[in-house]
Amino acid sequence: QMCIRDSYSTSAASSIKVEIRDTDGQPIPGRTFEDSEEIYGDEIDNAVRWTEGRDPGGLVGHTVRLAFAMKDADLYSIRFRS
Repeated sequence: QMCIRDSYSTSAASSIKVEIRDTDGQPIPGRTFEDSEEIYGDEIDNAVRWTEGRDPGGLVGHTVRLAFAMKDADLYSIRFRS
């Protein structure tokens, strides 16, 4: 299992969403902004989740791109953890 963990801070009315894209920049089904759960608050270590869960299974060993939709938010770090 692999998950994406991040460190962030948002204001009360703000959020972050994460999308995983292939090397051509196309969103990977099930890992789009629409599937991403909104992240908000002030966390040092939190897992990114999509409607299908937090494990971006099937992507281990593949090159991917991450895209972030942020509203009045700060993203301090991001890492993949298995």
